[in-house]
Amino acid sequence: MVRNIDGDHDYDERMPTPPWARAAAGANTYDHTAEAVLPTVYERTTAAAMSAGSINLGQGFPDGEGPLWMRAAAAEAITTDAGPTNQYPPGIGLPVFREAVAAHQQTHYGVELDPDRQVLFTTGATEGIAASILSFAEPGSEVVAFEPWYDSYGAMVALAGAELRTVPLEAPDFRPDIVGLRAAVSERTSMILLNSPHNPTGAVFTADEMAEIVTIARQAGAVVMSDEVYEHLTFDVSAHTPVLSIPGSEDVAVAVSSVGKSFSLTGWKVGWVTGSPALVNCVRGVKQFLSFTSAPAYQWATAQGLQDDRGFFAQNQEQLQSAREMVMSGLAAAGLRPHRPAAGYFILADISPVTDKSAADFAAELVEHAGVGAIPVSALTLPSTQQDPGSALNYMLRFAFCKNEPVLERALTRLSSWIR
Repeated sequence: MVRNIDGDHDYDERMPTPPWARAAAGANTYDHTAEAVLPTVYERTTAAAMSAGSINLGQGFPDGEGPLWMRAAAAEAITTDAGPTNQYPPGIGLPVFREAVAAHQQTHYGVELDPDRQVLFTTGATEGIAASILSFAEPGSEVVAFEPWYDSYGAMVALAGAELRTVPLEAPDFRPDIVGLRAAVSERTSMILLNSPHNPTGAVFTADEMAEIVTIARQAGAVVMSDEVYEHLTFDVSAHTPVLSIPGSEDVAVAVSSVGKSFSLTGWKVGWVTGSPALVNCVRGVKQFLSFTSAPAYQWATAQGLQDDRGFFAQNQEQLQSAREMVMSGLAAAGLRPHRPAAGYFILADISPVTDKSAADFAAELVEHAGVGAIPVSALTLPSTQQDPGSALNYMLRFAFCKNEPVLERALTRLSSWIR
């Protein structure tokens, strides 16, 4: 791994060499002592919450199910002849699915895509991320990402044999540091990883910021992967800017999204990669030898949702925004310092007003004694950041607010009572 707070290369001599171990270490899930793979931080938090009988505000899945009419469409496709068969669908995705993705991008963002050459189905956004990074992160090169990051980025960069460099996002608004990004990119950079709306900070990058990032990538000859799975979970006046709407992006960028977050159907694992025909073809070269294909019924139902969400996007945003305000108030009342997200499922809260402990230690106590599970943000950072006592990210917890309001009320009451 690479530390890049100051631009110096500081390789972790403990980085294991087998591919499986490199991937685990890249995602902070490698136990060096036991030489074994740990579950992800999301799985560990959920398991700890279940074991302790705690309320799980760690893993980002909603309490509610997605639209009934979409679920009914999937069930109909499985059990009748109304939709596709239950046999292998095309590796690039059902035609109706790819056409729906292209129409969705045109309707919402004015981005024109050829469904036959510029849309690729993936088994969830996670496969799209994996295939994209494995396609373009050259062995021995550097990949630059904003920190904190979704943990699969680190895993896939390490598996590709590349080195991850990071540019920190800083509270309170977590804006991308364009100057820092420009300094981090070098002749060794093969990729820049974006995530907007951002997990876990909730920052929504502006069109100007996205344009600057595309320009930096073009100048460096690097490929941009833009993870946009929270595209329909923006609040207030924030607006999502897809990377493919930026002039010049067609030469350097691929975008990844999915049905999971947009329609509260995280278990369906229906995702897609979009971009120029040439870049999408490159991703296909890896993707077709990962899962090859899956989920014909879910693809069929997703196509119907993308063609007409029947007001679900707006309704879901309204509910999440209300839950966000409840949790913001509750965390502040408990003595924490929460940062209001502009999008997504999560609130980051600074715990330093109530404890000198790290967020990782505090989270372990929280789930056991307060009955609330949360994710330490340090789990989504480089080891060098975790070892830096001056990093504010080591004192932040991620709380998911995509839960039913009675559940959130109970969690906030437990949290406040325990801290007091």
